[in-house]
Amino acid sequence: MGYLMKGHLSHDGEIVIKASDLSVSRGSTIVLDDINLTIRQGDFVGLVGPNGSGKTTLLMAILGLLNPTSGNVEIFGQDSKRMKHNGRVAWVSQAASNLPKNIRITVRELISLGVLTSKTMLPFFKNKKNIREQVENALELVGLKDVADVDIYSLSGGQRQRAVIGRALVSNAEILVFDEPLVGVDRDSRNSLLKLLDDLCHTQNKTLLMVSHDLAAIRQSAHRVIYLDLIQLNDCCRGGIQYDGPPSEFPDLLSLATLRGIRNVHEPEHIIISLKEGNSEPKVEEE
Repeated sequence: MGYLMKGHLSHDGEIVIKASDLSVSRGSTIVLDDINLTIRQGDFVGLVGPNGSGKTTLLMAILGLLNPTSGNVEIFGQDSKRMKHNGRVAWVSQAASNLPKNIRITVRELISLGVLTSKTMLPFFKNKKNIREQVENALELVGLKDVADVDIYSLSGGQRQRAVIGRALVSNAEILVFDEPLVGVDRDSRNSLLKLLDDLCHTQNKTLLMVSHDLAAIRQSAHRVIYLDLIQLNDCCRGGIQYDGPPSEFPDLLSLATLRGIRNVHEPEHIIISLKEGNSEPKVEEE
């Protein structure tokens, strides 16, 4: 199975994420092998691939939550395992908007959690006015100012997802990492949410890395698509980059099926007639 590498879109932004010869294991299994990628400031990168291809493993390695077997990941030029992100990187997990139902919290309060630290909680902390301004700005960016004081569970799935994005934005994070942010979001909310993410790149110069199974949504919104899939290496399969390039050139479904080694079950099998050495009778083999 060959690579379909197109080369990623390039621009003059600062390199904010760089993976070099990255391999990552989970237990005794090598999940990712020989990953090389560069992401620049202002990129909106969609990370796609089937289950088991290593998408979440790659996210965790980038965030410094998993140690590489070999190679390394740099964030802002520093090893991701050792650097202190200091709020420059924010992770919005798939379950981020699914708060326990016995917790009553407003949208404003949820977003305020993004700047809650041991320092800001001190009663004599002097910059509380600045924090309030940051929260108001985040509410404005995600379009939730009108429901700022509404209980989070009174909102739609799309609005709750906007709220957790606001929580990430209020810390002034420069890199936003999303794990399946479109799950449980209706069609209209999905479109407005994707427009919000695109605006964050263009107007706020944020860098977005988003894992999603919604390939159609990724193709319509991301500036660049990275497709991970299992690659056969000797007697084992390991996750690797099969495509890295613009959404407009991403393989169609037929090409993608061929890339993944999936045959059309409605077509007849190819039959090979062969004479094995020492046999006088032809042998029929399925290709």
